Amino acid sequence: MAENLDLKSFIRNVPDFPKPGIMFRDITPLLANAEAFGESIRQFADHFRDEKPTAILAAEARGFIFAAPLALELGASFVPIRKPGKLPFDTHAFHYELEYGSDSLELHTDAVGAGDRVLLVDDLLATGGTMQACAALTQKCGAEIAGFAFLIELDFLNGRENLLPHNVLSLIHYNGED
Repeated sequence: MAENLDLKSFIRNVPDFPKPGIMFRDITPLLANAEAFGESIRQFADHFRDEKPTAILAAEARGFIFAAPLALELGASFVPIRKPGKLPFDTHAFHYELEYGSDSLELHTDAVGAGDRVLLVDDLLATGGTMQACAALTQKCGAEIAGFAFLIELDFLNGRENLLPHNVLSLIHYNGED
């Protein structure tokens, strides 16, 4: 793995997607490059290894892409957080408000518990609403939050503020002018 690999160079900017005025940050070129994808997992693992997470949780769907290999790298379990009706066992649910409506997420009731240290992973940190919901589900199960990991952070939306004082790592940053 190349230690100085510029991960940002593997992100494709797609203007006006999914609607006019939005600059979509497409991660598929990074995923298509084994060296870049592997480097992102290595950087996450190096940063959080000392936190000793016992479980890596991610909300569907793009967070799964990073969470599963990271769980293997850290010797932790991988736990999916899903939309309502997608998990086959008893679940805890969390309903939350978004800027354009509301949403819900679910987690199996036995997925994590007291004594677990959970690392929450997603591809993108915008406002932090989804990860706040994931954190609430984690805490409802009695687990402790070890931190949050993101491939990309949109700094100008200040989502990090909603996740403090936890350890938050984002590998790529956009300030709204780039």
